[in-house]
Amino acid sequence: MKNWRWFVCAVVLFALSSIANAAEHELYVGTYTGKASKGIYKIRFNDATGTLGEPELAAEMGSPSFLAIDPVRRVLVAVGEIDRPKLGGGLRSFKIGDGGKLVPISEQPTGGGAPCHVNIHPSGKLVLVANYGGGSVASFPIDADGKLGPIASFIQHEGTGPDKGRQEKAHAHSINVDPTGQYALAADLGTDRVYVYKIDTNTAKLTPAGEAKIAPGSGPRHLCFDPDGKTARVINELKNTITSMKWYASTGKLETFDTTSTLPEDFKGESYTAEVVAHPTGKFVYGSNRRHDSIASLSVGDSGKLKLTGFAKEGVKEPRNFIVDPTGKWLLVGSQNGDTIVVFPIDHNTGIPGPAGVSTKVPSPVCLRLLSIGR
Repeated sequence: MKNWRWFVCAVVLFALSSIANAAEHELYVGTYTGKASKGIYKIRFNDATGTLGEPELAAEMGSPSFLAIDPVRRVLVAVGEIDRPKLGGGLRSFKIGDGGKLVPISEQPTGGGAPCHVNIHPSGKLVLVANYGGGSVASFPIDADGKLGPIASFIQHEGTGPDKGRQEKAHAHSINVDPTGQYALAADLGTDRVYVYKIDTNTAKLTPAGEAKIAPGSGPRHLCFDPDGKTARVINELKNTITSMKWYASTGKLETFDTTSTLPEDFKGESYTAEVVAHPTGKFVYGSNRRHDSIASLSVGDSGKLKLTGFAKEGVKEPRNFIVDPTGKWLLVGSQNGDTIVVFPIDHNTGIPGPAGVSTKVPSPVCLRLLSIGR
C-alpha cells in the first residue's frame, strides 16, 4: 500500500511539473472572410495539455489567407486575397501588442491578384509573397519596426501545364526561404515548377537562380524542408503526391529522388492536397487531403523516402493549412469547412496522430501560426 501511494504521488508530481513547464502560445488563425469571419483570430494554446482557449478577433482584414510571424520583433504579416481588389492583393503588417492584439503598421499592394502565401526572411529584413491569381512572386523590405516598403522585386512566372482547367497559366502558390537564408523557393501549380531565387538581404531583391521540374500535371503547391536542411518536400495538389528532393544549398539546386501518394491505394474519389509539414524530429512528414478530409502521416526512411503510415480524420473537413507544435507532441489542423481548429496528439514512436483531443470553433480557418509567449 505504501509503495502504491508513493507511485501515485510521483505521477501527480510529474503531471504538475509538466504543466508548470508548459509553454503558452498565441495561435493566430487566418481565415476566409464571409458570413461569419471578420479577419485574423487568436487563441491561447498550451503545449502540455494540448488545450485551446476561446477565439478572439485580433484584427479585421479581408480574407487573410496566409500569415507569417517574426517572433523577435513581434511582427505579423498577412496577405489578403480580396483585401485590395483594385490594386491586386494586399499585404499588411501588424505589431503584436499586449494580450496578443494586432496593431496595424503598414500595407502594400502585392502587384498580383489573389496573394496566397507569405514568409518573413529569418533576418527580418524582407517579406516574400506568392500571387496565385497573378502567377507571380514579389519581395518587400521591412524595417525593424515592421513597416513595409514598396516592392523591391516582382517576377512574373510564365508557362502552362497539361491540366487545362487548372494549369492554363502560371499560378505561384507558395514561396519559402531555404534553411541557410540564401535562397527562396517558389512552387508554381500552373507550370509544374519550383523556381529558385537568390536573396539579397541588403536590397530585399530576388534574382532567378534556377528551377526544378515536377512531373507534368502534378500542380506543386507548398514546400517544406526537413529539419536537417538537406531535403525539400513538395506537395502536389493535382496528383495528391509529395515529391522529395535533395537540396544543395551550396549551389541552389534541387534533385528529385522520390514521389509518394498521400491517399489510400483504394481511394477512388476526388481529392486535392494543400499543406506539407515536417515533424521536428525529422522522422515524419504530414500532408493535408481535401475531399478525402484527412491529414496523411508518412514516415521517413533511412534513404529519405516516404512511406504512408496512417491518417488523422476525426473532425477534419476540407483541411488546408496545419502545423505541428514545437514540442512535436501536437498536430493542429484548420478544418475550413468544419469551422474548427482540431488538435491531435502525435504518437512519438509512429508519428501517427491519435484520436482528436480538443477543438474550438473558428469560422473558415485556412492558416495557423504559433507565437510562444513564455512558460
